[in-house]
Amino acid sequence: MAQSNTKHQILICQGTGCESSKSDKITKALVDEVKRSGLSDTVEIKATGCHGFCQQGPIVIIEPDGIFYTGVKIEDAPEVVKSYFVDGKPLERLFYHDPTTNKAVPLYKDIQFYSQQHRLILRNCGHINPEEIDDYIATGGYAALKKVISSMEPTQVINEVQRSGLRGRGGAGFPTGRKWEEAYKAKANPKFVVCNADEGDPGAFMDRSILEADPHSVLEGMIIAAYAIGSSNGYIYVRAEYPLAVKRFGIAIEQAKKHNLLGNNILGSKFSFDVDVMQGAGAFVCGEGSALMYSIEGKRGMPRVRPPRSVASGLWGLPTSLNNVKTFASVPLIINKGADWYAGIGTEGSKGTAVFALTGKIANSGLVEVPMGTTLRHVIFEIGGGVPGGKRFKAVQTGGPSGGCLPESALDLPVDFESLSKAGSIMGSGGMVVMDEETCMVDVAHYFLSFCRDESCGKCVPCREGLPLMIDILERITGGKGKPEDISRLLEMSDTVIKGALCGLGTTAPNPILSSIRYFRDEWEAHVNEKRCPALVCKPLINFYILPDKCQGCGICLRSCPAEAITGGKRMVHVIDQSKCIKCATCLEKCPPKFSAIKKVSGETVEVPPEPVPIAVGAGTK
Repeated sequence: MAQSNTKHQILICQGTGCESSKSDKITKALVDEVKRSGLSDTVEIKATGCHGFCQQGPIVIIEPDGIFYTGVKIEDAPEVVKSYFVDGKPLERLFYHDPTTNKAVPLYKDIQFYSQQHRLILRNCGHINPEEIDDYIATGGYAALKKVISSMEPTQVINEVQRSGLRGRGGAGFPTGRKWEEAYKAKANPKFVVCNADEGDPGAFMDRSILEADPHSVLEGMIIAAYAIGSSNGYIYVRAEYPLAVKRFGIAIEQAKKHNLLGNNILGSKFSFDVDVMQGAGAFVCGEGSALMYSIEGKRGMPRVRPPRSVASGLWGLPTSLNNVKTFASVPLIINKGADWYAGIGTEGSKGTAVFALTGKIANSGLVEVPMGTTLRHVIFEIGGGVPGGKRFKAVQTGGPSGGCLPESALDLPVDFESLSKAGSIMGSGGMVVMDEETCMVDVAHYFLSFCRDESCGKCVPCREGLPLMIDILERITGGKGKPEDISRLLEMSDTVIKGALCGLGTTAPNPILSSIRYFRDEWEAHVNEKRCPALVCKPLINFYILPDKCQGCGICLRSCPAEAITGGKRMVHVIDQSKCIKCATCLEKCPPKFSAIKKVSGETVEVPPEPVPIAVGAGTK
């Protein structure tokens, strides 16, 4: 309950997701209502970045009490203010409801989605105003930079990062300190620091949310990296499709310059560093380091042969240290709290935390941060709330379009670089897509391989020629024309692409195929040998029938069919013309549940009359 002598804040998420649901207008409505109610001296309205629980947005939190409201609308503003600050009780209808128990949970700290996480990289997201540098400084922001400049040599900074065990969060997991050391030792000058924010994985939004919610943490990490390797110029390469992230990082740059935290003679020292924002044009391959650097140089974004690595020859052939958004956001914490503290989190080979965009067939979707080594089961069922609708869990894909699909037997696998790799998947940049029993693994492999084919730059033969050939086989299999040798041919071609492709896009593109064949081979064989899709997804392998003993002749399916494939009259058993049916499932969706007269099958034939016949007396549901 609100107390009159307590200064309260109403935090309103204004990340991309919530802004699309008019959270900016909700903010204005709350500001107006607080003024109208005469509460301006005791209640502050603060816009924040993404809280991470995106499906519950727009989100409003009342601090310091931690009251958590979900799905807030503009018209709720008067009641939000009146109920809590005038009547002294929270607005229960806006509480979050736990998907497992369906109980209302009023407090942010008690919501399992948040309480089961360990937020380090996301530490400020949803709690500070990303467009106010003073908010970041109030949380200890830029203290690490001040410490580095005032009392540490570049080699000491590098050693601290090395001892922490921090590994790159962009996917490959290369030791960050080692990369910085190699860039520091490189003889050529000038040197560059580059932040890779080219997040192109379907369903991934970790980097975007951090840049929108806590841009100064990334900027501070970049400045510390520049001090460590001896760089005076840096770039952040961010997708042009992220306008809000671009805007807020630009604001952070200007604010840091005004506070002498960026630019010439930072904090009165001899160290100078500046950052430019480079907007990418949406090419997924530009997330690969060398392609990204070519793009910054104004060239076509295509990977190059390595060695030399970018720390020796990167931008314009000069030493360049390239790291991910999440990597840079981790650096200030390591400097402030120490390498030993950070190394105490995670596993022997994978230190710190991992951030995932948890999406797909999951009750709680959003951003999740957990210590390395946390099991997939914990992430999916404890934090994510499990699979909704009473459906059975089938698989989870980690690592984006090039990641592997892991089955139920892998749920107790720890989430770290080594464990996921051994299981046939990758950590990647942090995508995690959950699939239920209605997901076809062959169709999933086809989708992700198609994505990689479309995003390939076409420079190397294995990727340019191999991926389309594999797509042809997949389309034959999902189209009911699979051949007995197709599965073995896909395995052979996958091996060729992996061994011969020039960059990470090609070498990891076959992962969805390899992992799904490894764990779900029976499903592949059903498609090839039996011309059957067990999940009832692949259209050429499914049919719809109207059951004569359940059809009531109501005509709803007939009127709804876009292909005019259904015939029948009043009190007549309707019939679907299989030659006209486009497998859209409209008839199944429109048939009243009390009748359930439409059956969807694969690999079997249902006995139905060849043409409409009168409904038998007593048949069906009256």
